[in-house]
Amino acid sequence: MDAIETNPMIRVEDLQQVISRQVVLDRINLTVERGECLGIFGTRGSGKTSLLHILAGIDRFYSGSVEVMGCKLPRQQEFKKKMGLLTQKQSLFRDLRTGENIDFIAGLKGAAKQDMEEVVEEYELQDYLKEPVSRLDAGVYQRVSLACAMLNRPELLILDEAIKDIDIYSRCLIVNKLTEFKGQGGTLLCGFSNIEFCPQMDRVGWLEDRKMSLMSPTQVQEKWERLVSDAGHKMGTANA
Repeated sequence: MDAIETNPMIRVEDLQQVISRQVVLDRINLTVERGECLGIFGTRGSGKTSLLHILAGIDRFYSGSVEVMGCKLPRQQEFKKKMGLLTQKQSLFRDLRTGENIDFIAGLKGAAKQDMEEVVEEYELQDYLKEPVSRLDAGVYQRVSLACAMLNRPELLILDEAIKDIDIYSRCLIVNKLTEFKGQGGTLLCGFSNIEFCPQMDRVGWLEDRKMSLMSPTQVQEKWERLVSDAGHKMGTANA
């Protein structure tokens, strides 16, 4: 059997990441099943992006075991053919127009012209094809980035802050498309710091102090509300 077809989609055991002699992730254990939407929640500096970069095959890791679609990282990289990626850092070619970016990335992914036409329509990019990506507002830029990630019709989609700081229309469009993707059997791994994105997840990994706790979306929201309430109480006490 081809290794890329085995279950689960992602398996992580005792993962440790060390950057500049600092432990960023400490003994992370995680399994993501096919068709699941798993959120990785964490505030700035929690290690969220480091974890996603490891799972996407971008960064090597210090120790532990990581498998994606049956491929053992970092040695095996075949899973990338069936993966889409949207990073927090802007990754489009800023000296190219929107349509040129889509065309170029389609060539890299071996996508057909029909795939290009479909993502342009799905993400409502018709009016922006001749626009330099450097002039796009944040929401449209994110729609272009996600459209490019979807060109190869991936089975696994890894997103880092997909809807952060963008306009409401683009946010709704992106969330609707991600819901459709999951409804068609796709697997989602979403890093986010905006608690409003939480209900879209099946489960959430809360990253804090280099550790991960797996929770339901409801549990995450309740914990967040307690933290906000405690912070407000401390502020009120300090100002009294």
